[in-house]
Amino acid sequence: MRRIGFVRSVAAGLLLSLSALSANAQDFPTKPIRVVLTYTAGGVSDGIMRLLAPKMEEVLGQKIIIESKPGAAGNIGVTEVAKSAPDGYTLVVTATNNFVINQFTMKMGIDPLTALAPVAKLADVPLVLFSTPNIPAKNFAEFMDYVKANPGKVNFGSPAPGTVNHMLLERVKQTKGLDMQHIPYRGSPQGVMALLQNDIQLFTVGYAAGVGHLKDGKFTALAVATDTRLPELPDTPTLIESGLPGFTGANWWGMAAPAGTPEPVIRKLREAVQAALKQPDVIARYKAIGLVVPKESPEQWATGLKAEAELWSDTVKKGGITVQ
Repeated sequence: MRRIGFVRSVAAGLLLSLSALSANAQDFPTKPIRVVLTYTAGGVSDGIMRLLAPKMEEVLGQKIIIESKPGAAGNIGVTEVAKSAPDGYTLVVTATNNFVINQFTMKMGIDPLTALAPVAKLADVPLVLFSTPNIPAKNFAEFMDYVKANPGKVNFGSPAPGTVNHMLLERVKQTKGLDMQHIPYRGSPQGVMALLQNDIQLFTVGYAAGVGHLKDGKFTALAVATDTRLPELPDTPTLIESGLPGFTGANWWGMAAPAGTPEPVIRKLREAVQAALKQPDVIARYKAIGLVVPKESPEQWATGLKAEAELWSDTVKKGGITVQ
């Protein structure tokens, strides 16, 4: 009888705890929300959150505190948030590689797919494959022919090893059997300069990073890694049109909470993000700095993370790619 009474007592306590959690979730938020950025202040994620935070605050009725926690290719901030209390008051905003690539190229200590609860994608940065007039190719199909005719003589760069910029071209290499070498840099500006100096012959980056040199005739836009052509580059074919079915890629930015965060809390955060992304001034600012408002819903983005992770995991395994 004592054992039965103990079990009943534990069950009753658990029910009370769940009821309290549910009530707290319904009242969320009742205090400021901390958003951890995994890269340095002044970067893309900082610009995104400085733009969205005031709009989200209007919906949530609480202050959003933005804090940068850079290091280890973004893994430090991601890990800290993943191990925080799952109550919605500590969130992370980070890039593609921190959600679906880093766990395969380096030791993270966590799996973001299980340690985080996706809230919403915040922005897409469509990738453009840039070359220069030094290479006699007007599109990516011609570029691939050039590489095949000059094995081992072509270098491609990325803003950092293990980024989606890097992974996309590794996948192209594997699929088409191209003999070209990867040279990683410490950011997009360094890669752009390397392309101008012909240290590399191909660099994949957002449109905004290369548009100035494109207009000056110093860059050639060979292809875009989107499912349809970019309005800014109507004459530049997609990778799909270039003979690479299914090849798309963007350096997107997303928000997540620790796994176990109550669904009502996630839903309120999603509603705040969606409301912010619909604001005309946000849309205009995104366009000005080369960002795109995500097409898919937060739910669609969350559902697609596993498939994207599997794609890049396969790319990493086939290429034997590691990041120190």
